Amino acid sequence: MDDLLSEKEQIEQMRAWWAEYGRYVIAGVVIAVGLLFGFNQYQNSKLEAQTAASRLFETLAQHVTEGDLDQAEAIATELATDYADTSYAAQSRLAMARLYMDKNRDQDAADALRELLDMRGGDELKPIARLRLARILLYQDQAQEVVDLLQDMENPAFAALASEIMGDAYVVLGRYEDAGEAYRTALADPAQAQTIDRGLVQMKLVDLPDETAAAAAGEAPAEAASAETAEPADSAAEDAVEAASETGEEEVGVAQ
Repeated sequence: MDDLLSEKEQIEQMRAWWAEYGRYVIAGVVIAVGLLFGFNQYQNSKLEAQTAASRLFETLAQHVTEGDLDQAEAIATELATDYADTSYAAQSRLAMARLYMDKNRDQDAADALRELLDMRGGDELKPIARLRLARILLYQDQAQEVVDLLQDMENPAFAALASEIMGDAYVVLGRYEDAGEAYRTALADPAQAQTIDRGLVQMKLVDLPDETAAAAAGEAPAEAASAETAEPADSAAEDAVEAASETGEEEVGVAQ
């Protein structure tokens, strides 16, 4: 009898608990189902966007290969506008930079790479974009901008290549000691052997002029110019002495 009463009490307690908290349980279930449905919808829309962006990028790559600039620009703009959150928008900037360089439009290529660097996504492509931008700036004789762009680059996968380009920029700036240090840094890590032409970098290092010798070579032309300027003056003085001597001899003859 006591057991029966105990079971009845338990049922009554469950009914009382459900009456008080049941609506919260139902609301929690509804919210969970809604979140799951929304997440699935988001995933599906994201997958659809990735698929559409992938198809657009394939078309863009074809136009880049064919050198069709107008069509490529139109598709790149669509990717940047409608699919900015996908990796294909960033890849399109790299592709357009290549096409612009093929068309000898280096400033447009530099602008495309800067757009990639300013994007929210595409972080895995930004080191590549930075290195390509550095090469364009070096081509444009903007060596100091190359140094400013690469000096804080920390990606170890591209460290050797960045050091080589920094060395090239220092050479243009006449900072041969810094160039030598950059080239040695590029050669120091054997793990980076596949990212650079080690023989070429070694040749650049060997061919670096000594800064003292370079400074002396810069002074030598000035000294030569001074010597050339002095020579006419010395010749003029010698001519004056000879003329005075001849005049003196003539005066002696007249007096006799």
